[in-house]
Amino acid sequence: MAIKVLLVDDEVEFVSTLAERLSFRNFEAIWTSTIDAALQQVEAQYFDVAVLDLKMPKICGLKLKETLHKMHPDMKFIFLTGYGSEEDFQIISDQIGEEFYLVKPVDIDVLIDKINSIVKPHKKV
Repeated sequence: MAIKVLLVDDEVEFVSTLAERLSFRNFEAIWTSTIDAALQQVEAQYFDVAVLDLKMPKICGLKLKETLHKMHPDMKFIFLTGYGSEEDFQIISDQIGEEFYLVKPVDIDVLIDKINSIVKPHKKV
């Protein structure tokens, strides 16, 4: 069974391309560029992993993670950022571990390794 990945990033071209590249590698990747659409997706279906942009309009990725985690406690999270500041890195490291923080542009193979490392063993592709 394919790993289900929700991608949330306000950069439409980036997130749609990332979803397509994951789909080519046998992941079931759904993307959205808004928080409201992300919440609707999570209400409608289960995702193994959410890949969230750290800095988005209206809400940061960490706040979105809190909401999504309440909806689906088993969901795992990876954060992306185009900024890569030391402060962001420290916040993510303190809360969930540095291995789940990637700087854009993202190497697709590195992202796939991160996704595979956090999903349940029986879900690995």
